Amino acid sequence: MGDSWVNSAERIGADLHLELSGPGGRRAALIRALREAVRAGRLAPGTRLPPYRSLAADLGIARNTVADAYAELVAEGWLTARQGSGTRVAERAGPLRRAERTPVDAPPRARGPLHDLRQGTPDVSAFPRAAWLASYRRALQQAPNEVFGPGDPAGRRELRAALTEYLARARGVRTEPERIVICSGFAHALRLLCAPGGVLRGPLAVEAYGLGFHRELLAAAGVRTVPLPLDEDGARVEALGRERAVLLTPAHQFPTGGPLHPGRRTAVVDWARARDAVVLEDDYDGEFRYDRRPVGAVQGLDPERVIYLGSVSKSLSPALRLGWMVLPRRLVAGVLAAKGEREAWASVPDQLALADFVVSGAYDRHVRRMRQRYRGRRDRLVAALAAQAPHIGVTGVAAGLHAVLRLPPGTERPTVKAAAWQGIALDGLASFRHPETDLPTADGLVVGYATPSEHAYGGALDALCGVLPPDRRGERGPRRPA
Repeated sequence: MGDSWVNSAERIGADLHLELSGPGGRRAALIRALREAVRAGRLAPGTRLPPYRSLAADLGIARNTVADAYAELVAEGWLTARQGSGTRVAERAGPLRRAERTPVDAPPRARGPLHDLRQGTPDVSAFPRAAWLASYRRALQQAPNEVFGPGDPAGRRELRAALTEYLARARGVRTEPERIVICSGFAHALRLLCAPGGVLRGPLAVEAYGLGFHRELLAAAGVRTVPLPLDEDGARVEALGRERAVLLTPAHQFPTGGPLHPGRRTAVVDWARARDAVVLEDDYDGEFRYDRRPVGAVQGLDPERVIYLGSVSKSLSPALRLGWMVLPRRLVAGVLAAKGEREAWASVPDQLALADFVVSGAYDRHVRRMRQRYRGRRDRLVAALAAQAPHIGVTGVAAGLHAVLRLPPGTERPTVKAAAWQGIALDGLASFRHPETDLPTADGLVVGYATPSEHAYGGALDALCGVLPPDRRGERGPRRPA
């Protein structure tokens, strides 16, 4: 091949000679040449590269060849691409001493991410320390002595009574304290339900996209999961068959977003009645809805066919190991038998503090405050994408603590890799896909917007937009003469 290109200083700020040679065609040759220019220091960090069309014309190659080369180098972390500022050499991509070099295929560095955009974690800096301390102090001062003895496996009645009132008012749940069992979170609830001789047996239908560790937990308990297709109206419950139960996130499907359609909510309850089955309702993000009134719980349609599961891991903190099951009356004894005679999971003082926190109104105030904060975070994410990457679609933003960024086909893995290299922790949509589903694949990112602190959030958004795939629309036309 042997082509060369000398770029003028006004284009990128310095003369540069590229040798397009070696195996693999023009695209591979251009990638090698640009990598070597960066590695050798001839392209300094922050240097702006020519637009696709200009470089393609200078080299006499197709525009899509340049676009593909740039995209590959962005994915590898050598370059960054941002709407309005073009493609530049990454700030961390300059020449390094041998001992400092990290292969582009290496996993994220162990020192922790610069920007944490993983889903599922609230803003821990916003934990209401003063209000929680006040509730804890009142709970301990008012607690009878028997509180400090062996616990009730169902949980403290004070908390179960507080949850009965709160869940009825805020989520439309129909229950009484005797049908609530306190646990240490959603995973603990699943373990109790699936315990040997427990109340839940497989096969169990799950949504085609969901948390992998839930599927692993069920598999470890010997419960086979069957993937349920999804569309814009949530789980396609008409596909349910002979399963014994179905696990749904009807308030805000995780991770794709969107509530379960009202017709499907009714249909899944009808299915459970007809099959003598149960619906497990994970009320994921139920408190954090931004664009309309909260979607009520499916449990309210039939309390004897729905197991309602909730926790404070998103609303308060995952460090508080407190959750709850609202059970059909016939299942309470089986769950308590699986739990055992001694409460070994949820701290009794923490239960009493949460009960006071709810009854005093502090929980409502905190949720309202955080709903406003997270809505502002969501709005900033959507605005940043509109300004810097308008070709990237964003969905699932009506509720919750994350959004789904829809990517061009084939770009998810390199984008996740580029993000890790740049110190951005986030998840690809494929990591939540059930391995047995035949649902068509879709490239995307699951971006959490709750975790970064307020002062770091702007930088996290800029870093995210910098690793997103460039807009290639219009770049596939006929080659322009040199």
